[in-house]
Amino acid sequence: MAFEHRERIAGLTESSVHIPVAGAARLDADLVKPAHAGSIVAFAHGTGSSRHSPRNRAVARVLQQAGLGTLLLDLLTEREERVDEATAEYRFDLQLLGRRIIAAIDWLNEHPQTAGLPLGLFGASTGAAAALIAAAERPDRVTAVVSRGGRPDLAAEHLSRVRAPVLLIVGGRDPQVLQLNRQAAEQLSAPHHLEIIPGATHLFAENHALEQVALKARDWFLAPGQSNSPDQGGSRTLP
Repeated sequence: MAFEHRERIAGLTESSVHIPVAGAARLDADLVKPAHAGSIVAFAHGTGSSRHSPRNRAVARVLQQAGLGTLLLDLLTEREERVDEATAEYRFDLQLLGRRIIAAIDWLNEHPQTAGLPLGLFGASTGAAAALIAAAERPDRVTAVVSRGGRPDLAAEHLSRVRAPVLLIVGGRDPQVLQLNRQAAEQLSAPHHLEIIPGATHLFAENHALEQVALKARDWFLAPGQSNSPDQGGSRTLP
């Protein structure tokens, strides 16, 4: 990975938390909150990943340095992860994953450290679809959504109900996902922008590509629906 910011952040509190979900299960998560955080961003990882995703953690660090709180969570329980590794039966269950993000949203709304804070969602790959499903189901709570190399097309039936501004970030050398994002953008009625990172492939492993993602995401969460980036052939429907 090309970069990771590790500067110490004054007043940062970090804690391991557990989010209850249906069936008496719970999800493991890491909550990081800078002092006087103005909002919180929940991360939805992609297929086969977890809250330990180094890419999401690098992005989260940039958000924390900007004064945003972050919640990185596992979307599956330990038992489900073991089953999924063998059968892959959960990783494309978008309704289940969407419900897990909704559970995290509701938990954040009640947790003493985060209750009442504006909430953003950052989704990668299939996690982006889960985030968009949750945004559609909790329109009064979600204030912004960012998708990194996402599959918003997998949430097609929910896209028209998303009210939060949506930033779709796709690598310029990821043509199939780029086309799927363009098609999904046409179904969004909320303010949205398709940001293309030139030269980047699906995992944004190229030099400085992930850093660009982090900075674009930071700016979007700080000012939802506002983008100073020139249109690069993608969708641009902003207020």
